[in-house]
Amino acid sequence: MIQLIIAHNTFREATRDRVLAGVLVCGLVMMLATQLMTPLAMGESFRLTMDLGLTTISMLGMLVILMVGTNLVGKELEKRTIYNLLSRPIPRWAYLVGKWAGLSAALWAVAALLGLALFAIMAAGGLGAHPVAVAQSVYLAGLELTVMTAIAVLFSAFSTPVLSALYTMALYAVGQWSYDLRAFAENFPPALGGTLQAIANLVPNLPVFNMRTLAAEGMPTGVEHLGVATLYALVYVAGVLALATAVFESRDFK
Repeated sequence: MIQLIIAHNTFREATRDRVLAGVLVCGLVMMLATQLMTPLAMGESFRLTMDLGLTTISMLGMLVILMVGTNLVGKELEKRTIYNLLSRPIPRWAYLVGKWAGLSAALWAVAALLGLALFAIMAAGGLGAHPVAVAQSVYLAGLELTVMTAIAVLFSAFSTPVLSALYTMALYAVGQWSYDLRAFAENFPPALGGTLQAIANLVPNLPVFNMRTLAAEGMPTGVEHLGVATLYALVYVAGVLALATAVFESRDFK
């Protein structure tokens, strides 16, 4: 399948990118740096290490998306390789799906490696590793990054890399506050409240992927939560990639 070939090439390019190596090193340094703060944690060393470690995984993953994901199509246009690709009998949807799948796989690899590093640091520090909570948190962070990668692919399909990064970051910020946005909508007049409700329903519901509070207590989440988050990510990604395909099909590269 052509999308698997594109995904493999995208994954290989992403893993060779210096950005990914820099993110891994930065993540390890930040996690180790939290151990220097444990004397100031006043008995909350476990909570501090777990919370900052999981936040590091999400934030650095988003950094990769903003620096690499929003430039997926733009880089092909700059190198003019996209003209050779799309001149062949390659469906445009397969091209976009392959790009999304390749970068998502690279981000899952980064999240897994940083998750293992977090587990090792906590175990070595005698903080109690809680492997189930760490594994579930990393899994949900991977789902979140997968959704945001699809959004980055959507914007890169019709916009410049800089604008794509701005749009992706804006949706990420709004998505983190989607629950609060719904609550605020109830306090506004019907017209404005309805608009805010619509926005809150359209942006990615990112809090569903956040279990840092539970993990900081050393508690795992339920199977229902994992199932709902997985189903939501699959449906949202499918919708975003379908929209990206529709936009990309109408774009003229001649």
